[in-house]
Amino acid sequence: MNNKVLIENLRSIPDFPKKGINFRDVTTLYKNGECMKIMLDELYELYKDKGITKIVGIESRGFIMAAALAGRLGCGLVLARKPGKLPATVIKESFTKEYGVDTIEMHIDSIEPNDVVLIHDDLLATGGTAKAAYKLVQHFHPKNTYINFIIEITDEGLHGRDLFKGIELTTLLTL
Repeated sequence: MNNKVLIENLRSIPDFPKKGINFRDVTTLYKNGECMKIMLDELYELYKDKGITKIVGIESRGFIMAAALAGRLGCGLVLARKPGKLPATVIKESFTKEYGVDTIEMHIDSIEPNDVVLIHDDLLATGGTAKAAYKLVQHFHPKNTYINFIIEITDEGLHGRDLFKGIELTTLLTL
C-alpha cells in the first residue's frame, strides 16, 4: 500500500538500539491524527469482510491499532503480553530474538475454536515475536488466522515474512 502520507510521517533513527540498525519509529504515525485515520481506514478495508471475531494485539505497540480496529469491526481484543502482566491462567510461548530469548503469554480462555483471529503488531522484521503469537493462537484451533503489521522491513535483508508461508499476511508499509 505504501501510503505517501504514512511514509512522510514515519521517523527513522539510525544506529538504534544498536549500531547498524535503522529503527522505524511508528510513534510518529500514532501522534498524527491523519495518519491514525489512514491506518485505521486501510486496516478496516482489509479485514471488514473476513469475519474477524478476535484481534490479538502484541505488546505493546500492537495494542494501539488492534484496539482501534477491534472497536471499528465490533470484535473482541486479546492481549499477547510479556510474562507476569496477565492476572489469570495463561499459556506461553518462548522465542529467540537477536539478543536472547523472550516469552509472550495469553489468557487460556482468550480464543474459542469458532473464532476468526487477526494477529496485529506494529512491525515485522525477523518475525520471532509474531511467530510466537501465531503459535499461541493455534493452541486454540481457531477457524482461521490472519496476520497484519503496519510496517514490514525488507531493506535490511530481513525475511520475517518467510516464517508465515501459507498464512494470509498483510502490511500497510513495506520498506
